[in-house]
Amino acid sequence: MRDVCIVGGGVAGLAASIFTARAGLDTLVVDGGESILARNASLENFPGFPDGLDARRYLQLTREQARNAGATFELGHVTHVHPVTDTDPAESQEIGATTRESSLEDGFVLETEGGEPLEARRVVAASWSNSDYLVPLDVGRKQRGNKHFVAVDEAGRTAVDGVYAAGRIADEPHQAIVAAGHGAKVALAVIHDSDANFYHDWVVPEGYFTERGIEVPPGCEEIDDAERRERDERARKSVLEAFAEPLDETPTMHPSVERERE
Repeated sequence: MRDVCIVGGGVAGLAASIFTARAGLDTLVVDGGESILARNASLENFPGFPDGLDARRYLQLTREQARNAGATFELGHVTHVHPVTDTDPAESQEIGATTRESSLEDGFVLETEGGEPLEARRVVAASWSNSDYLVPLDVGRKQRGNKHFVAVDEAGRTAVDGVYAAGRIADEPHQAIVAAGHGAKVALAVIHDSDANFYHDWVVPEGYFTERGIEVPPGCEEIDDAERRERDERARKSVLEAFAEPLDETPTMHPSVERERE
């Protein structure tokens, strides 16, 4: 059983996976194949890139960062999520309080389209725009037009213990930087609710804590100047390689436009 299963490999899901994996939680991302950000012709408002960047390049680099952190990926679509104690997902919508009481202790089963069921102690919904797979859990979906959003608290927790929602599915604004930030915030709630020994994800210069007589807090790391320079060199090299040539890809058109063109 995984510690965390994140449904959705877009910006929110990737950001969440970076934090949970770096905190030592066994993290699986079930990726539906393409983030809606891939429809973006040029990502112009993401801090740190004065002239913008290719949205597909950004997704590529963020996936690589998640893998480097220790997250694993599986391509597929989740069709149902229900507590391990439920044998029939169709019946779990009716059990209400039982779902809430059993979920954290026993975890959840994620049924996938054409694949083997997955098990996880905690589930982060970071997909858009289909949330039908959450219906068996009765997390509290709200409809607006033809979309369904998931009701969450300020940390991304749903009405079911152990189930969270991040990004657009949690009714966050439709911007990459907001999705990334919300995914990270929800991940911190997941970490807080788990057994992970964690204080803060922060890499600091050698002596920052220890020279004040403080033990390095869980999740933090002190590095000496040689290690700092080595990491900086590695980071610059990977970025230079990533942007050396343009991607041989074009933005994905909206499905309705594609249908009209056909």
